[in-house]
Amino acid sequence: MIVLVTGATGLQGGAVARHLLAAGHHVRALVRKPSAALAQAGAEPVLGDMDDRASLVRAMRGAQGVFSVQPTESYPGAPAGFTTDDEVRLGLNVAEAAKEAGVGHVVYSSVGGAERSPGIRRWESKWRIERHIGALALPATILRPVRFMENHSGPHLDVLSDVFHADTPVQLIAADDIGAFAALAFADPDHYVGRAIELAGDELTMPQIAAAISRATGRTITYRPIPRQALTGDGVAGYDFGNDRGWQADLPMLRRLHPGLMDFATWLAALSSVGLDETPAESVDEAPNTRGIAGVTL
Repeated sequence: MIVLVTGATGLQGGAVARHLLAAGHHVRALVRKPSAALAQAGAEPVLGDMDDRASLVRAMRGAQGVFSVQPTESYPGAPAGFTTDDEVRLGLNVAEAAKEAGVGHVVYSSVGGAERSPGIRRWESKWRIERHIGALALPATILRPVRFMENHSGPHLDVLSDVFHADTPVQLIAADDIGAFAALAFADPDHYVGRAIELAGDELTMPQIAAAISRATGRTITYRPIPRQALTGDGVAGYDFGNDRGWQADLPMLRRLHPGLMDFATWLAALSSVGLDETPAESVDEAPNTRGIAGVTL
């Protein structure tokens, strides 16, 4: 199978590319300039830009699948001045190019809760892309990852702060498992086309997350919730979503589909083996970070 992967130098696209290559598929990695590192990793770098629909159509010709992920406003990996409208435009370009090129299966990475009107601008943009994919009647699978475990990599302060109440369950997903589910979807379109799947591998409160990081680092880390009155804009919407509705991934079902699905302790153990405090932090739930298929920087 030939699959075009957008964002192959980022967190999600890199994980997808690795899993597809491991399964023996031919990966085309969409790049804006030639990349020897991607080629050495086993992918075929193809020149194109999500802002140039004609280049996308050329890159997709002959491909059976496309993995689509876009940057998110103000988050790592996004260009300076990037907006939610830019994200939507790029996402629609990928979808429309896939339609024109006759691609048989599009896997789009959205965000958990996008369909539940969270009021978060940087999530509503993904819902707009999801709806356009549906309007085009593309054969598609929507993956909706929850909070990234990678949010908790990198240097750690003694106090972990976030918007969640101390007793609120928080779902987490390892980026590598997003890649695993994308590969599963491409391998079994009869089961996955037409589905939207919220992805998580664990569910913990923030104090439990802090305690797990403490055990992994040997440092005492405590949790301090951020009060709602200290927030504005998307922060307020995120507070309300996280504490009132939250993520709703079906962990037992997901583990049946992917028995290797990592919980937070397993992910921490794997990360600790390469240096938990030395790994670049990812501060968002859906944008790529700077580590991809071959450690290539965006």
